[in-house]
Amino acid sequence: MRPASIAHRGWRTLVVLFVLAVVALGFVISLAVSIGEISIPVGTTAKAVANRVLGTGFELSRIHEGIIWDYRLSRALVAASAGAALALCGAVLQALLRNPLAEPYVLGISAGASTGAVAVMILGFGYGVLTLSAGAFVGAVAAFLLVSLLAAGSGGGTDRIILAGVAGSQLFNALTSYIVTTSANAEQARGVMFWLLGSLSGVRWPDVSLAAPVAIAGFLVCMLYARALDAFTFGTDAAAALGIPVAGIRIVLLALTALLTATMVSIVGSIGFVGLVIPHAARFVVGPGHGRLLPATAISGAIFMVVADIVSRVIIPQQVLPIGVVTALFGAPAFALILYKARRPA
Repeated sequence: MRPASIAHRGWRTLVVLFVLAVVALGFVISLAVSIGEISIPVGTTAKAVANRVLGTGFELSRIHEGIIWDYRLSRALVAASAGAALALCGAVLQALLRNPLAEPYVLGISAGASTGAVAVMILGFGYGVLTLSAGAFVGAVAAFLLVSLLAAGSGGGTDRIILAGVAGSQLFNALTSYIVTTSANAEQARGVMFWLLGSLSGVRWPDVSLAAPVAIAGFLVCMLYARALDAFTFGTDAAAALGIPVAGIRIVLLALTALLTATMVSIVGSIGFVGLVIPHAARFVVGPGHGRLLPATAISGAIFMVVADIVSRVIIPQQVLPIGVVTALFGAPAFALILYKARRPA
């Protein structure tokens, strides 16, 4: 069989997988809207969306329509956006830093966001001006700037960036712990803990209008640099030899991952393992080429996060678990399995 025929068959398989993944994403979002303490048929969900979007006149229960439109659909869309964005950040950082353990929080952004949120929630910084999400975003940006300065001052290599991220994370985690232990009452401490573990309980349509466009824009920018990311996987010297402006692209992509992570963490809190596990799982399916890997990673991350949200709402009756707990419970064994499958013979 000729190589061109083999390549055509390979791309056709990828297109089929992509279509199936999009269908799967739509299916899990429908499930997320339908499943809960009050079960709602998928057909009712479709009619409620048609009434709002297309102006149709289907007769529906106001309670069902309110649950679908004002609570569950916005929650599912934010979950999908956050999952896609965090997974994308993981794929980009793993290529950019040439480290299979790199993920969105390696730059200390999550820790900074936590400190910002806690400062607003407990100390009242920016009260009346900054919301909890805005405080988290400010903290995330501050952490990114600090880590960038540390990395630049120590030479700016990939290993220095990771070490600066670890140092920044420890600093902001210590600040968060100090604020909680010295200034929070029991109720505030419980609220902070729930937020730090990730929560979609309070998201509404204004959050969708922020999370979805940021995730889509971030994906498009990443796709523009897909070929550059392929070059980065062979090292900065190889990338430079291929004519890639290494320093400029690294700054752009690090800033992009910081913006995506800060935005999502400011909305849903700290959620781990999505950016670590999903890119590795996607590589097993579509290979290492970023032209294929980035779309697969984004869709897989979106599906994973929506499924995790469903599990967080139904695993314990009458109680909602922090979504970060669910992602860790699934992500840690999955990552162990990936490591086992990828082991090299001695």
